[in-house]
Amino acid sequence: MSRVGKKPVPVPSDVKASLADNVVTIQGPKGKLEYKVDSRFKVEIKDNKISIGRPSDDRIDMARHGLIRSLLQNNIIGVTKGYSKELEIRGVGFKAAVQGKKLLLNLGYSHQIDFSIPDGITIQAPKPTQVIISGIDKAKVGEVSAEIREFYLPEPYKGKGIRYLNEYVRHKAGKTVA
Repeated sequence: MSRVGKKPVPVPSDVKASLADNVVTIQGPKGKLEYKVDSRFKVEIKDNKISIGRPSDDRIDMARHGLIRSLLQNNIIGVTKGYSKELEIRGVGFKAAVQGKKLLLNLGYSHQIDFSIPDGITIQAPKPTQVIISGIDKAKVGEVSAEIREFYLPEPYKGKGIRYLNEYVRHKAGKTVA
C-alpha cells in the first residue's frame, strides 16, 4: 500500500480546487495550475481535501498513486508560497545580469550567452554572481535552473562554474611534476 497516496491533500482556505474531466485545477494567490490525472485513478474533492483512489494494487499503480498525490501537493504549495532555486557563479570575470526577458551570462567563453526567460518563471540577479529562479511550478523552476547550470558545470580542479547554492563540489588535486 502506498502510504503517501493514501493521505488526503489538504487544501488551504485561500486556494480553490476544482475537478473537470480528470483535470484538477488549483487556483491560489500566486496563480493557477492544472494537472491531468490518469483516467484510471479516481479523484475526489471534499471538505477542503483532495483524495485519490487507485484502480488496483499493482506495483505500478501504487507508485503512480503516490506520485499523483505528491504532484497535487506540489501544485498547492506552488500557488500559495511558490518555489525558488538559487544559483551561484564562481570564476574570475563570470557574471550574470537580467535585461528584459533575457538572462545575460558571461562565463569566460568568446561570446555572451543570452538565455530567454520562459513564461511563468521570474529570474533575478541581485549580485553579478547570484541568480534566483522562482515560479509556481516546481518542475519548471527545477528544469530552468538545470538548463542554466549546464552552460558551465562546476569543474573539480579550480571550482569554476555555475552551481546550486551550498552545493558541494569535490576538488581534485592537479598534476604534480616529478
